[in-house]
Amino acid sequence: MGKLIVISAPSGAGKTSIVHHLLKNMDELSFSVSACSREKREKETHGEDYYFLGVEGFQQKIKKDAFLEWEEVYENQYYGTLKSEIERIWEEGKTVIFDVDVVGGLNIKKQYPIECLSIFIMPPSVEVLAERLIGRDSESDESLQKRLDKAEVEIAQNQEFDTVILNDDFDIACEETQEVITNFIKS
Repeated sequence: MGKLIVISAPSGAGKTSIVHHLLKNMDELSFSVSACSREKREKETHGEDYYFLGVEGFQQKIKKDAFLEWEEVYENQYYGTLKSEIERIWEEGKTVIFDVDVVGGLNIKKQYPIECLSIFIMPPSVEVLAERLIGRDSESDESLQKRLDKAEVEIAQNQEFDTVILNDDFDIACEETQEVITNFIKS
């Protein structure tokens, strides 16, 4: 059995950017592509960014017990990790890295308490998080408020993770995250 690295954070905290940095700099890692029920955004690719299953397709996979973990994040907005992704990556002899929300990250850690390192990426503040989300220009006012409300709940759960990395300086956050992962993989 291989190892797993979970990177979780509130939306806008920088987890995806950090994961991209790690994948460029650590050949031993392979990205676990999550599945979701939402529509593909303009610059996203099916099978690279997500497996875009649609609501019905996602619900069918739930019935077939195809997920390691899944969650209905908002009404009819499902996200999850397919068991087949972990098997594919372990067969390649690599360490699985996840970019998942807080609930998903904690669910993976519960199932693999020894093989999994869970890392929480902490934003400098909720205000900075709001600025980052507004800067994406992909949020309605209502969706922005939902994400910020959820972020406060998620930040309160950070102590349930093995490691918390503050992302107030991107380069330092990347360096610290890479060091923690390297030490875990070697242990």
